Amino acid sequence: AATQEVLKIGQKLNEGKTKQIFELVDQPGLVLVQSKDQITAGNAVSKDQMEGKAAVANKTTSCVFQLLQESGIKTAFVKQHSDTAFIAARCEMIPVEWVCRRVATGSFLKRNPGVKEGYRFSPLKMEMFFKDDANNDPQWSEEQLLEAKLCLAGLTIGQCEVDIMSRSTVAIFEIVEKAWATQNCSLVDMKIEFGVSVKRREIVLADVIDNDSWRLWPAGDRSQQTDKQVYRELKEVTPKAMQMVKRSFEWVSERVKLLLEPQASSRVVLLMGSTSDVAHCEKIRKACASYGIPCVLRVTSAHKGPDETLRIKAEYEGDGIPTVFVAVAGRSNGLGPVMSGNTAYPVISCPPLTPDWGPQDVWSSLRMPSGLGCSTVLSPEACAQFAAQILGLRDHLVWCKLRASMLNTWVSLKLADKKLQACSL
Repeated sequence: AATQEVLKIGQKLNEGKTKQIFELVDQPGLVLVQSKDQITAGNAVSKDQMEGKAAVANKTTSCVFQLLQESGIKTAFVKQHSDTAFIAARCEMIPVEWVCRRVATGSFLKRNPGVKEGYRFSPLKMEMFFKDDANNDPQWSEEQLLEAKLCLAGLTIGQCEVDIMSRSTVAIFEIVEKAWATQNCSLVDMKIEFGVSVKRREIVLADVIDNDSWRLWPAGDRSQQTDKQVYRELKEVTPKAMQMVKRSFEWVSERVKLLLEPQASSRVVLLMGSTSDVAHCEKIRKACASYGIPCVLRVTSAHKGPDETLRIKAEYEGDGIPTVFVAVAGRSNGLGPVMSGNTAYPVISCPPLTPDWGPQDVWSSLRMPSGLGCSTVLSPEACAQFAAQILGLRDHLVWCKLRASMLNTWVSLKLADKKLQACSL
């Protein structure tokens, strides 16, 4: 449970259908997001009290935002405060719902007659809806969003910002989809909102992501749905029916904690030819740590002690933990090829090249005898990334960090280009 600090709560800044937002007097730039025990559908055409919903929604949101933040996605979420509230960065909200779809269902079918339910989108289908209850949240095009010339917290929403939100929506969906897949649950679609952080003037994922935000089908089976659709489809709201809805929400809030847990332990074993290679190995270890992958460092020479090299190798093959071996050996690299020829585990050579003989030495890592699948990666950071891509196939938390890193690299290039264009004008 969240440890509850005493907060000095100021004025109410906003109130929506399912939450209230309060300023925090002692913490400028932060707000308290308080969930309500209310469930709505069809822009609050249907509206009911559901006891305990606030706690369930808050728990779900806190876990999902923690997953995204630990992966490396920029969010407004700071920390869970109590059972029914969390602390977040104060944002001016962009009045657009970004909807990402993997499977065609719901309103998409009504707007696109002829498409059968269950049609799978690869790549994902992206849609935008302008938040306007009076007009039933009309669908917007990118052009409409650009022409609106929205300005929030001093940031004008132009092409660069729209591209960042669009790219981020896909990455966020894929991370949450990957996490739910570990629980044999299909993320069918999801809606999210962005805000502009008042303090940093940058776009961040804001609002909430809870059981109102997505469709979830356990085992990919629509009849087992556990999201708000259960409530939307009620013929009659009776206490018994509301209990069924609440059970679905509680099932999700219990499962969502498991999204933060690794499904499989994994590791990188760094074998170096001598201790003079420690500095190079430390760079690999540091980069592996950024993906949450533990590293073991060992010293062994395939030339001077091949029997010891193979004994060390066997030590890490015998416990069933998914392992990538990295061979760090300069000059004549026998370590990578010997390892590769004697293990079914992946082996990466990452030789520490010196200015004098480096260009000649690298050939001993690149020119492999036939029957060996040892790859060579020269950059320590790229070597760690390659190891993470291998291990991420089994560990969703590693994969999520890789996916967020890809997005962040793209966003930083986009912002650098925008800055450069502003200087040139």
